[in-house]
Amino acid sequence: MSNLLTRKQFIGAALTGSLATFGGLPSEAQITSPPARSDAMRLTKAWDKTFPKSDKVDHRKVVFRNRYGIELAGDLYLPRERGRRPLAALAIMGPFGAVKEQSSGLYAQTMAERGYVALAFDPSFTGESGGEPRNVASPDINTEDFSAAVDYLGLQPFVDRERIGIVGICGFAGMGLNAAAVDKRIKAVVTTSMYDMSRVMARGYYDKLSAEERAQRLEQMSRQRWADAERGSPAPGPRILPETLDGVTDPVARMYFDYYRTPRGFHERSPNSNGSWTATNALSFMNMPLLTYIEEIAPRPILLIAGENAHSRYFSEDAYKAAGKPKQLMIIKDADHVDLYDRVDKIPFETIARFFDANLK
Repeated sequence: MSNLLTRKQFIGAALTGSLATFGGLPSEAQITSPPARSDAMRLTKAWDKTFPKSDKVDHRKVVFRNRYGIELAGDLYLPRERGRRPLAALAIMGPFGAVKEQSSGLYAQTMAERGYVALAFDPSFTGESGGEPRNVASPDINTEDFSAAVDYLGLQPFVDRERIGIVGICGFAGMGLNAAAVDKRIKAVVTTSMYDMSRVMARGYYDKLSAEERAQRLEQMSRQRWADAERGSPAPGPRILPETLDGVTDPVARMYFDYYRTPRGFHERSPNSNGSWTATNALSFMNMPLLTYIEEIAPRPILLIAGENAHSRYFSEDAYKAAGKPKQLMIIKDADHVDLYDRVDKIPFETIARFFDANLK
């Protein structure tokens, strides 16, 4: 199979296709988790992140469940220097097709350095989280994953449950906004490099998918269901990113490759680094618009952050127009979409911290 990847092929692959003693890290007994099950996940113990470990932060692997009974795996980060009062907390997930050892973990560790309890977690069906089949996404279940993280954080005695916010990165930014619209416990939302996955799957990039093309995709995926039912498991879709850049000229594909397929951001459990979504992955997104109720987040505040040169910038700009007040839109000069995954010189962490400081009082 050729490694030549056109813009159209890349888009097709992408679319088909997380009372304690405050002087130290809480013990296992002090961190509240659901009862262990016989089929509980085995979580890695080694530090296997794509970013260095901070000596200002305590870290622990945790497990919790969403309301569909799926066990989610998370990395819990706490500031090493903290007092006895319960802290504000953040639930952080994304990008779409990434795992908690990548961008969301970097955000969580960095925010813990700034005084927050921060939970980066894998969405259902990916990474170390549970759920079958693997490498499938859902606008409903992945929205619920944010609320399940809020459940978990609110049960921790070192967290002030009235001061919980969320950060959504890339495709999970749209699902974070959807979660905030329905879950009133979420007090503030930050998104970076936002995608509205339902919009891009239903309409294509820049809303250029024709009615005929949409009907053709739905026809293909509908018939694929019979093939999957006959074999007893879902077939994988095309590989999300190629193994090499040979013949690849599309700048967006090359941008994603530079993060997910190089030492900069590669992780073996990340679908974007190493695999594909199921062939019918887009079905549930095609007619379930995520941002229908974005106005209902108000009067809780939103901060949307996008790169000046990001191909995805229009998602943040349109979400800003649709959202109620208070809201802020921040455009990062000379930044592309992926720069806001891990470029600490471009991610406005101080602005994010000030936003949550002001709105999680």
